[in-house]
Amino acid sequence: MPAALDRIRVGSAPDSWGVWFPDDPRQVPWERFLDEVAEAGYDWIELGPYGYLPTDPARLTDEVTRRGLKVSAGTVFTGLHRGPAVWEPTWEHVSQVAALTQAMGARHLVVIPSFWRDDKTAEILEPPELTGEQWRHLTEGMERLGRQVRETYGLDIVVHPHADTHIDTEAHVTRFLDATDADLVSLCLDTGHYAYCGGDSVKLIETYGDRVGYLHLKQVDPEILADVVAHGVPFGPAVRRGVMCEPPSGVPELEPVLAAAQRLGVDLFAIVEQDMYPCEPDRPLPIAVRTRRFLRSCGA
Repeated sequence: MPAALDRIRVGSAPDSWGVWFPDDPRQVPWERFLDEVAEAGYDWIELGPYGYLPTDPARLTDEVTRRGLKVSAGTVFTGLHRGPAVWEPTWEHVSQVAALTQAMGARHLVVIPSFWRDDKTAEILEPPELTGEQWRHLTEGMERLGRQVRETYGLDIVVHPHADTHIDTEAHVTRFLDATDADLVSLCLDTGHYAYCGGDSVKLIETYGDRVGYLHLKQVDPEILADVVAHGVPFGPAVRRGVMCEPPSGVPELEPVLAAAQRLGVDLFAIVEQDMYPCEPDRPLPIAVRTRRFLRSCGA
């Protein structure tokens, strides 16, 4: 039997049901997501894109509680590298999500940097590399966000390196961590996105363990990824090709990642995400059931 991963709290998210947007006809209704995530054996969920689940705290509390679920985090997208001019609209959006996250008893806000390439159309929106000034805006903006979210809502931000954003590769992630205050900014390590961008999750945990505040569990298909990299395929079309795959068929191996996280000696959420937008409505549940079974076999 594997060693019990007693510091790891496993959950899932709307992403594993093909949900990327607050409202999209190709996504499963939110009631079905909640029913099926509970049926698959998960106790924790993320809110997903704001507006997908009910935003009235009393109603959402009722919906999740009667299914035996709890909320681990909310999610926001930010473009703080654009400088102080974007702070007010950013804070308006963050405040909406943070207020609901706080009301649901969660303690984390997952912060995803804005995409430099559109995730639906693959249109290039900005250069993939930031200037020095933009890096300064990004790091100072994230520190400000971390401070204000904590002071106002009692939440900790965890910044999510993500494909087709400016925080993606090992070089970008380490530059970001080295330039930000550890007390204000932690990392949401997404094992799939980090592998997609060439990173080693175990190495990152062992090197920057004190900065890892949250995990997303995900794997990539190495053969599809090789073709994606060779041909410069954008992230959205890569997902439609199946680049994010069902564990344990891809990389990185999740057992060593979970073991490294357990050795940190702190409680961590590990939220399963398998990017599948768009997908057939009957596809997610069987995958979710098998993935939960696999993670139990790892001790989680």
